[in-house]
Amino acid sequence: MANNTNNLALRSILDKDKLNGTNFVDWQRNLCIVLRMDEKEYVLEKPIPPAPPANAPKTVKDAYEKHVEDDNQVSCVMLATMITELQKQHEDMKAHEMIVALWQLYQGQSRHERFLVSKALFSCKLSSGNPVGPHVLKMIGYITNLEKLGFSLQKELATDMIMQSLPELYKGFVMNYMMHDLDKPLPELLKMLQTAEENLTKGKGASVLMVQGGKGKPKKGIKIKARTVGKPKSKSTSSATQKPIGGVAKGKCHHCGKAGHWRRNCKTYLATKKKEGTTISSEVYVIEVNMSISLSWVLDTGCGSHICTTMQGLKQSRRLAQGEIELRVGNGAPVAALAIGTYSLVLPSGLMLELNDCLYVPAISRNIISVSCLDKNGFIISIKDKSL
Repeated sequence: MANNTNNLALRSILDKDKLNGTNFVDWQRNLCIVLRMDEKEYVLEKPIPPAPPANAPKTVKDAYEKHVEDDNQVSCVMLATMITELQKQHEDMKAHEMIVALWQLYQGQSRHERFLVSKALFSCKLSSGNPVGPHVLKMIGYITNLEKLGFSLQKELATDMIMQSLPELYKGFVMNYMMHDLDKPLPELLKMLQTAEENLTKGKGASVLMVQGGKGKPKKGIKIKARTVGKPKSKSTSSATQKPIGGVAKGKCHHCGKAGHWRRNCKTYLATKKKEGTTISSEVYVIEVNMSISLSWVLDTGCGSHICTTMQGLKQSRRLAQGEIELRVGNGAPVAALAIGTYSLVLPSGLMLELNDCLYVPAISRNIISVSCLDKNGFIISIKDKSL
């Protein structure tokens, strides 16, 4: 009973806008919506097959009888939603014959609508300062309409048209997308552009911090350049006495438990290590810049894995079994990795990094880009003006 009510409600859209010779495109669209609800749209796409022989299997006979019955019902619906003159011209036709005849009769209307839609698509340009989401959605809508009108654009051409409609602000994103020869569906391209918009216009979610591992040297082939912030230090200033930028308050020492200094500056800890004859610099990683943005990324020269603190943005991921991968933080406490996957990170410069085998570790406070992992993938790293 509910299905009959729904069908009648849908068929009312055809009654309100009967085919009169000037509205064929809209009428055909509404007709397809109604038939899709009844699962009878197929009768418009192919004619009734020849009647099966008497010795044909029962399934073949049943399929033929169903096609004949569905065609008869669809033909009646089509005729009932036409003006009288058109009914007289097509009353002896089957559903497939009727739609073909109408298409040939009114194809000029489709051609005109296709011209208007393509004109609107080709003239799409995103003005600086306007949001990218509604703009790309509008272009995808035009592309879909052209496909319904029998003029499908290849995905590469559709992608190129969207890219060419973007302002200069997205130049880095476009260049990076083309250089990596990415082939993304249009909805996924939309999500990537929205992420890039946040990074390019708001500066949130893609801050990169520099982390150094004591006296440890970066691997051969990695070039890292960092700009000095604030006033330059005198030559006599030792690197061991450098303080974090921004007046970061030192918390509680993990060795002696006293506040006001870190373990690397703890006199008790240094004395103990000196007696043991071991070095401590390779064990401590110092964040040189303090950021309050929880979505910032740390560029780490010592960590052996990429790490993210949220599942959002992690693609092709799989859950890890308990204890499968376990990491240790600076104070020696163990933390578990819950998942592993690929993270697509768009930087403020427009560069997009595909971080493979990225670990999801919610217990860590910052996302980490592993320099050693980038090195294995053939990257040469340069940091300048807060851009990677």
